[in-house]
Amino acid sequence: MTPQATDSDMSDPTAETAVRTANSTWWLVAGASLISMGLAAYEIVPASVTPLIQESLRVGPTAAGLLVGVMFGTAVVVSLPAGAVLDRTDSRTAMAIAVGMLVIAGLWGWRAGRRGQYESILASRALGGAAYVVVWNAGIDMVSRAVEDSHRATAVGIFTASGPVGFALGQGTGPLIAQRFGWPTVLLAFIGPAIAGLAVFWPASRGHGGSRGDAPSLREFGAVLRSPSVWLVGALGFLGYALYLFVNSWGSSYLTQELNFSLAVSGLVVAVFPAVGVLSRISGGLISDRVFDGKRRPVVLCSFGLAAPLLLGFTQLRSLALLVTVLLLIGFAVQLTLGLSFTYVREVVDLRVAATAVAFQTSIGLAGAFVAPIAGGAVVNRAGFASAFLLAGVVAVAGIIVAWQAPEPGRQ
Repeated sequence: MTPQATDSDMSDPTAETAVRTANSTWWLVAGASLISMGLAAYEIVPASVTPLIQESLRVGPTAAGLLVGVMFGTAVVVSLPAGAVLDRTDSRTAMAIAVGMLVIAGLWGWRAGRRGQYESILASRALGGAAYVVVWNAGIDMVSRAVEDSHRATAVGIFTASGPVGFALGQGTGPLIAQRFGWPTVLLAFIGPAIAGLAVFWPASRGHGGSRGDAPSLREFGAVLRSPSVWLVGALGFLGYALYLFVNSWGSSYLTQELNFSLAVSGLVVAVFPAVGVLSRISGGLISDRVFDGKRRPVVLCSFGLAAPLLLGFTQLRSLALLVTVLLLIGFAVQLTLGLSFTYVREVVDLRVAATAVAFQTSIGLAGAFVAPIAGGAVVNRAGFASAFLLAGVVAVAGIIVAWQAPEPGRQ
């Protein structure tokens, strides 16, 4: 990854400055990714202790799923306004404010959980959702602007990989934290990584993230919302995130309730699903750039084409080794789309409204993430896990159809 200041013909003093800038860029990406990882772990961790939450708060599957879904629902509403504000303000400061919001949300949720106050926990999670979308949009904005165009997909892929790392951390450690300290502590546990990330990010990002003078007008903003290409890429994000959150939210409960795995083992097995996204999200851009000569659509077609049959047959598996293998493959396939979509949507619009397109993509993608845990809980409650995973397979088939219709953008 090369910062925009690099020039092979520089004099020695200028070259030294470029090296320092390169190092600073890497630390910027690392710090932003660590902040995002902490938020992602906070976001998903209730799914890893769903049975404990249901028993403690005396709520059903749908209400328990809403503790995950509400963060995405909030993000859906907040994303576009946040993107518009970020176009006109300092993204660096916005990242710091968002970490402060996470600290408040974590403490609030922990206290409410100890007191058995479901509605208060839900409200704290909504605040966390607002913090999440600010970090996500601001992080993509700052990373995209800090590197050259030829490295943008890779840099953004590295940042978006923080999501599955955080999900794996939350899924894998949530049951262990709950067993030792009580389940409300999982709402507090992941503030630390976000604060550590801010400590790395803040000095490295000095001079980056300032407001731009060419912020899009209201007419240009409307043009993004009227673009069929943007909606098609957005639909791919919606379907991809829906599959991603369905498996993350209900995979652990399926293994516990249907196959009698312990909660700790189920959490570790399901943690495989987001963990493979570290490779998938980074490699999606590389595969597109190197194997398919910059084409995006073949990667997305492969993504849903691999996920569909695996999801349709998932509930027929009983072997732990097979379950882990299939979860790895599903996780890799689905997250090829998630990692690539934010670069993809930038390339189907004018460069002046690229940030607005990313905010739109975030909003639409997280709408799928919001719907999936709640809809999944409703289907599980009424028809069982087999029907729920069958429906997930149908969603993947729909992804194949949409991907076939999606445009092949010119790279900008």
